[in-house]
Amino acid sequence: MPAPKTTEIRGTRTSLILGYLAGRLMKLWSLTLRYDVNYQKGVVCPDIHPDPVIFALWHNRIFTMPPIWPRTGGKSRSSVVLTSASKDGTTLATAMKMFGLGAIRGSSSRRAVSALIGMKKALLKGFDVCVTPDGPKGPRYDVQPGVIKIAQSTSTDIIPIHIRYSSAWRLKTWDRFVIPKPFSRVSVVFDTPRRIAKNISPEEFESERIALRDCLLLGSDDA
Repeated sequence: MPAPKTTEIRGTRTSLILGYLAGRLMKLWSLTLRYDVNYQKGVVCPDIHPDPVIFALWHNRIFTMPPIWPRTGGKSRSSVVLTSASKDGTTLATAMKMFGLGAIRGSSSRRAVSALIGMKKALLKGFDVCVTPDGPKGPRYDVQPGVIKIAQSTSTDIIPIHIRYSSAWRLKTWDRFVIPKPFSRVSVVFDTPRRIAKNISPEEFESERIALRDCLLLGSDDA
């Protein structure tokens, strides 16, 4: 089933080549890593959780997740990733395509409305949506309200993903992007699904946003 598309955003030849190279690097790098995956309540299994979900993980943990997606239920689920509308987003979208993941282009800073519409259409068509709620430019380890809004409007569960590394390098970027060292151990935990009620007050909405942030922080090893 092909992934739904938002407004077409053309990438440069350079960004497309970088995306291909990034995807190849991620595939090769993952072969050196030892993964421990914990599925709480079997949330990635279609026969247990057949409805589409929103997967949420921190922006600086995305390097290791796509390569093992097929081994964590990804082969039997259809998923798209929210990427930014920038050239960096084109690079990421190209890399994700190599792992069978579609892309919704947009972000909290550019094409935000298009991104929300694209996510809603994808969920209603049965696609899972993967988001980094502190991306694309931060602040690091803070949850933007968009993921709460889309989960609320579509009555879709949010599944936090926690990723820890036994040994890793941290880049000097805004998100302190994490790259696990070769032959290190990667722990991946799919947490309990979170459902956002539709009729809640602004105060309750903010509480849900903070609760998701705190949940994701608990699964981090450097927060």
